[in-house]
Amino acid sequence: MEKLIQITSGRGPLECQWVTAKLLKVFLEEAKDNKIDYEIIHRENGDENLTLKSVTILLRAKGLNEFLKSWLGSICWTGKSTFRKLHKRSNWFIGVFELEGLEKINFNEKDIQFQTTRSQGSGGQNVNKVNTAVRATHLPTGQSVFVQDTRSQLENKKLSVTRLKEKVMEQNIIQLQKRMEETWNNHLQVQRGNPVRTFSGTDFKKNHQDKSFKKQRNILKKELKNERNDLN
Repeated sequence: MEKLIQITSGRGPLECQWVTAKLLKVFLEEAKDNKIDYEIIHRENGDENLTLKSVTILLRAKGLNEFLKSWLGSICWTGKSTFRKLHKRSNWFIGVFELEGLEKINFNEKDIQFQTTRSQGSGGQNVNKVNTAVRATHLPTGQSVFVQDTRSQLENKKLSVTRLKEKVMEQNIIQLQKRMEETWNNHLQVQRGNPVRTFSGTDFKKNHQDKSFKKQRNILKKELKNERNDLN
């Protein structure tokens, strides 16, 4: 299972960008503890060092839905601003959202079509008598590269695969960025109130409040069990 997750400060101030950067570390630590593979696909740096406006992460693992139950939604950090010491606000909200509907481009060398030709010099003049230059085309996307760096067809072919992969992945990033722009509403949906987690302090270490109400449910189950025992 794969999921794209975006942690965003929305259009919040610099304090929210700082919280986004701090929260990213906590999120990745929990993902690692839960044996979830992750890859940071895109990040938008904040207005100051060590701050982030948003970051997009690709998660790979079984049972991601369960892991994300306590993450998706608004996140609150309670504390005084380190950027504006006289600021009265103490609750800062950011958001964690799932990006859906993005078609990920998979790169497979079996999808490459190779054509060989003679290397060309200035003015299109052929400089070799044998076909050493290589044009590689990725059929699913139509992206192509032309390589004539060496006199070896095999080496040019290897180079063409590397460069074509970079070009296809770049297209994937552009597609992702476009998708992120289309889902800018996520940034506007960072709500103040009803956070799924609340943090406090500058270290963010195990001081979040899980809003899953698991503890409350267990208490109610225990009370119900006691009532049944009393009836018996």
